[in-house]
Amino acid sequence: MPSISALSRTRPENIKHILDDIEDQFHLDEAALKTITSQYLSDVNLGLGDPTFVTGVPDGTETGTFLALDLGGTNLRVCQVELHGDKTFSLRQQKYRVSEALKTGEATVLFDYLADSVDAFLTSSPPASPTNPPVPGELYEDPPALPLGLTFSFPVEQTALDQGYLLTWTKGFAAKNAIGKDVVKLLQDAFDRKHLHVQCVAIVNDTVGALLSRAYTAGGCTLGCIFGTGTNGAYVEKVANITKLKNNPVVAKGGVMIVNTEWGAFNNTRTTLPTTPFDNKLDRESINPRYQAFEKFVSGMYLGEVTRNILLSLIDASPKPILFGGIASKLMNTHYGFDTEFMSLVEGAWESEIHLNGNSASAGPELPDSEKSTTKDVKPIDDDALLDFSVPLVAASLSSHTLHRLQRVRTVLVSKLGYEPAQVTLRDAAVVHWACAIVARRAARMSGCVVAASVKQMGYVPEPGSGVQTKDEGRISVGVDGSLIEHYPRFQDHLRESLRLLVGEQVEQRVEIGMAKDGSGVGAALCALVATKLKKSGSS
Repeated sequence: MPSISALSRTRPENIKHILDDIEDQFHLDEAALKTITSQYLSDVNLGLGDPTFVTGVPDGTETGTFLALDLGGTNLRVCQVELHGDKTFSLRQQKYRVSEALKTGEATVLFDYLADSVDAFLTSSPPASPTNPPVPGELYEDPPALPLGLTFSFPVEQTALDQGYLLTWTKGFAAKNAIGKDVVKLLQDAFDRKHLHVQCVAIVNDTVGALLSRAYTAGGCTLGCIFGTGTNGAYVEKVANITKLKNNPVVAKGGVMIVNTEWGAFNNTRTTLPTTPFDNKLDRESINPRYQAFEKFVSGMYLGEVTRNILLSLIDASPKPILFGGIASKLMNTHYGFDTEFMSLVEGAWESEIHLNGNSASAGPELPDSEKSTTKDVKPIDDDALLDFSVPLVAASLSSHTLHRLQRVRTVLVSKLGYEPAQVTLRDAAVVHWACAIVARRAARMSGCVVAASVKQMGYVPEPGSGVQTKDEGRISVGVDGSLIEHYPRFQDHLRESLRLLVGEQVEQRVEIGMAKDGSGVGAALCALVATKLKKSGSS
């Protein structure tokens, strides 16, 4: 029989204390946000980021046609981007499947397949003919090779704009005889074997691509961010400040360069970010324990699993369960079964009317008998009491607005999580929404920390007593990409809330956040443009 002390822990008044304690662990006050930002800035100055050798940023006036090759998963993509010079572009693209045999076979076979795919793409729709075709009998020079930017989503050590040595394969790739080799050379050798008139002029990641893409369509950009399945940032830095370039001849030329921050690896020492038991459980069970620490707090890959860990702790609460009557569905018992897309559905259902299978979700599945009470003397309760288990929660006690919100969340839980309607109460819906909200808000506010730190690093925030002149005029353009920043309800609002606390309202209002779609395609083509301009100017 449970002890009296154990029973007291799940009395209604103490259940609220349990939830409050969990929420407190996920809350980041202003002091915590400032500590995170300060430590991240310190790491940046110690050389956290990697130079990209991209020393120019487009402004939207550029013209030309460039190719991009994007390799990083089950499919590879070939793109042709035509820049119109008025901040607009045309895009043509084609996907090609990468088989398991190609992923694990010889590297030359894989890169030959990449070259074959580019060849097939160009053959299906060859580039436009020269404006002045050659006159028969006259000598003429061959047209220059088509410039191509390579988005290569694997760890590389980049030593030049067109040079990057593969450190390791990830994402199921294990092609032989590639690690330690320059992937640009491997690709160019494949082009040459196929006699393709294509030159790989740049290697880039999707974060740098996001910065370049936004720069072209917005007329300038200094920070690119990915907040999606993963997270990363790239910003424009003075070459003299990049510690990893101290012995590189490029320093003598001065100017600026885009830095790839790899901020997903921030806090690998686990000394800065406030960590909960739910985070520790996720990290222990991940494929890379104690690595990519910041990413595990912020990215869409992991937020759903952190939330699932919270929900399971409430399902398993002893001696009396707090959630779903102590029942965990098959999906709830599956690692990563409760994903971030599901969190987005829950929060979207709470925020506004949604439709599932073409039907309004506001009516929702039939309520359990315990919540059907229509007694007239039921006291109304407001949203603040939804998690107060000492107050009975029945339909008649709720406003129409709140009842519809909870019913919409119930509809999502029943349709997506594998529960029967009778197993999901209005209280369950309130608890699941609460768990999703505290995890997502923490992620957004931490994201605001690295954005704020980047804005500070670039000199946009006055630092009293520093003597450093700040850039106190004009907009601060930030290009973003990823499912969280684009689709998750209120993610950007919470990010800006954090940013405002860290840089002040005046600077925050100058920050212009805009979507930079397709950094891995359009961004790679724009990197090829930058490389071509550098070559023409004799800077590379």
